[in-house]
Amino acid sequence: MKNLFSIGSLIILSLMVGRFSAQDEDRSIANNSRSFELRTYTTEAGKLAALHARFRNHTTALFEQHGMTNIGYWIPNERPNTLIYLLAHDSPEAAAQSWQGFRQDADWQRAYEASREDGPLVANVESIFLTATNYSDLK
Repeated sequence: MKNLFSIGSLIILSLMVGRFSAQDEDRSIANNSRSFELRTYTTEAGKLAALHARFRNHTTALFEQHGMTNIGYWIPNERPNTLIYLLAHDSPEAAAQSWQGFRQDADWQRAYEASREDGPLVANVESIFLTATNYSDLK
């Protein structure tokens, strides 16, 4: 019986710890956080310079026109055929509306098609949405 009580106590304790951890997690989310989107583009071989030109000359300005805030753009040292960037949106719903408007934008469609005259630039796109913590300077 003593072992049964110990097992039951451990189960209750583990459930309580899990519950407190979830509560702590909830308290760490910033109430006023924008919705951040971390995007990673892996280019086709030899196409990174063309992707940079498309972003520099067209994409970043069009993002702003469609309500997206450009936070930063990076090239990882260990993956030279990759562009990583961070956007901010007012909300997940605003992100969806911005992307829809961006994809339908005639200027974007022309820039996209022109940049692909010698073949596609991007082999893979990864998008992750993030919410700031309450101790983050960037919200």
